[in-house]
Amino acid sequence: MKVVIQRVSRADVTINGTVKSAIGNGLLVLLGIEDADGQEDITWLSNKIVNLRIFNDDAGVMNRSLLETGGELLLISQFTLHAATKKGNRPSYMKAGKPEIAIPLYEKMRQQLEADLGKQVGTGEFGADMKVSLLNDGPVTIIIDTKNRE
Repeated sequence: MKVVIQRVSRADVTINGTVKSAIGNGLLVLLGIEDADGQEDITWLSNKIVNLRIFNDDAGVMNRSLLETGGELLLISQFTLHAATKKGNRPSYMKAGKPEIAIPLYEKMRQQLEADLGKQVGTGEFGADMKVSLLNDGPVTIIIDTKNRE
């Protein structure tokens, strides 16, 4: 699994002209899933996301987590995170998870994040043409790949 995590002041996702989910202060998480991903990736990554200390404390130092701040989370599926760009100018998405594997893993990730946060997580719609709007706070943007965790 690969994620792009952005600390945001606000974010929302619109599908067919209707806002599906919106959050205030918190994290926008773009999630890319590949067929080789599993429950171990979900558990590790969810724990990492909710405990990542990228929110300011009273001294203005990034020392607080999403759990500590009580912030919100918006989870968006993004197969393009697995784009292979070595050859030519058209990215290949062969490593991106097939829907029959990726959709259940996406749902498990949402459920794990909700359990770890103790609150509902906003989502987009897997495979939909989504318009994501955000105000990056900082800017703070972090990329994590579960295959590089050791």
